[in-house]
Amino acid sequence: MEKGKISALQMAMLTNPTILATAILSAPAITAKLAEHDMWLSPVWASLAGIAAVYLAWGLNKLYPAESIIDISVRIAGRAAGKLLGFVYLFFYLHVNGIIVREYGEFVVGSFLTKTPLGIVIASIVAVSAFAVYGGVEVLGRCAQIMVPVVVLLFIVIIILLFPDLNPENMLPFMEKGIKSSFMGALVPQGWFSEYFVMTFLLPLVADRAKAPKWGVISAMSVMFILVIGNITTLMLFGDITGTLTYPVLIAARYISLADFFEHVESIVMAIWVTGMFIKISVFYYILALGTAQWLKLSDFRPLVLPLGLCLASFGVWAAPNSEKLLHDLGTTIPFYLSAVQVVIPLLLLLIALLKQKLRRQNGG
Repeated sequence: MEKGKISALQMAMLTNPTILATAILSAPAITAKLAEHDMWLSPVWASLAGIAAVYLAWGLNKLYPAESIIDISVRIAGRAAGKLLGFVYLFFYLHVNGIIVREYGEFVVGSFLTKTPLGIVIASIVAVSAFAVYGGVEVLGRCAQIMVPVVVLLFIVIIILLFPDLNPENMLPFMEKGIKSSFMGALVPQGWFSEYFVMTFLLPLVADRAKAPKWGVISAMSVMFILVIGNITTLMLFGDITGTLTYPVLIAARYISLADFFEHVESIVMAIWVTGMFIKISVFYYILALGTAQWLKLSDFRPLVLPLGLCLASFGVWAAPNSEKLLHDLGTTIPFYLSAVQVVIPLLLLLIALLKQKLRRQNGG
């Protein structure tokens, strides 16, 4: 049903903002609450979940090269249980993308367009993403190839402009409470890194599939590196109060002032957020439409784009009663919800598939 193809590099660029877009603004505050001065180490441990998700997606794809987790579930668990598990994944990606859309809306309305109704902001990003999704995976791949380097470049610009205000002493004492605190700080980001499992939908569409694991790991490492740099920068700028801030990177951008002329560069953060979130929402939207078509055995996913967009916008409004509850859930239950569906269940499916394969060989099948 999807005739388009992307390269392994484009797949890596699609998955990069899938994690980085939401993590870049809120990760410093969330990790600082638990890891304190060792918050810069937390993304290193969290990235292990991303690498695990990459290899789980690749392991399942090697066994069933032309299928996503929707069809793989049926092949491994049987028709009834597999269809039920496929529905769980579809609802999961609808729910998670609704949360992502709500995050986008809360940030834009709370920080920039304060008089714009939340529903209008949510509807606008869903509508724009719908056009990209309707174009197919090649359109998404090219969008990512153009936009991701711009996002990284803008982030580097912010870090460079903050150099005069950074105080390295804020990083001390190092390992004051041992390695445990940095591990605790990784509990939330590891849930974001588990989203690399979306590769299970993209791998059948990759032309140079043999390069996919390498580029998947490179993508995870790049996200880890950017988060480490972001955490170090905010820690050296704000010190012990980092954990009390909602969006440390946004506040950091407001600190920038060169010769009383170049200042108020929050628009750069806005550009990073909007561009990254557009890619992230579009990727989740695309795999939801593609997966639903696979689950229903349709010949094309495009007729589902509009109705799923209406569902997505509704879930964005229903995701949380207010921004405080949303931020609380993002820092507590949601990361474990993400890991359970995108790491634990795929691991069990892979182990069952390998066991069935071993039994068939022993029985001469």
